[in-house]
Amino acid sequence: MTLRVASYNLRALQDDVAALARTVRVIDPDVLCLQEVPWIGPTNHRIADFAQRCGLVWSGRSQRAGQTSVLTNQRTNVLSVTHHRLPTRSWRDRRGFAVTRVAPFGRTSVSIASVHLSLDADERLAHARQIMERLAAVPGPALLAGDLNEQSDGAAWQLFGSSMRPISPLVPTYPSASPDRVLDVVFATPDVTVLPHREVPWVWEDLKAATDHRPVWVDIETSPLPDPSVPRSGE
Repeated sequence: MTLRVASYNLRALQDDVAALARTVRVIDPDVLCLQEVPWIGPTNHRIADFAQRCGLVWSGRSQRAGQTSVLTNQRTNVLSVTHHRLPTRSWRDRRGFAVTRVAPFGRTSVSIASVHLSLDADERLAHARQIMERLAAVPGPALLAGDLNEQSDGAAWQLFGSSMRPISPLVPTYPSASPDRVLDVVFATPDVTVLPHREVPWVWEDLKAATDHRPVWVDIETSPLPDPSVPRSGE
């Protein structure tokens, strides 16, 4: 069974939210990793409303850990969601990551981290180390998706790449109107089966109006759960 995982920087829903929701619907993700989720003031209703407009569920249900969260569709069983703050030099610069563990019904689970790294190179590397430590403690296949605020020659990107591989197309994602930098990416551990990339029928005006980043997405293959009626080797 295919699981589609997407990542999108929302820019705090400051732009054309209708265009943003239409763009997400075109992608039709099972799991949507969010960055720059709005956090100032009473914003829960805005995020829940955005999820509904996308045809998704706000399974993250918290946006207070560094402006990252996760949306999922009704086909995906959410086993857990955790949010983690990352230390920064300024309280105004909120950074963090969300980790969800999901399983399409009747299939094995996969862990997915939504990340948004700092504008500061030293902080990005320190944050990448903390994120990798967290993911290393999670058993089974894992994905990492988000806005790294650096390209493939950056130290944080290379740290992620030391034990994971980029599986989304390495095409420019920023700025959305005329992208010239690859800031958004999906990584996966070696045990993830990646399917061929499938393009979607963009509405180009929506893509430019929605936010200042372009989304990225991947399709992966999930394995069926073991049949309990079949004896395991050695039994």
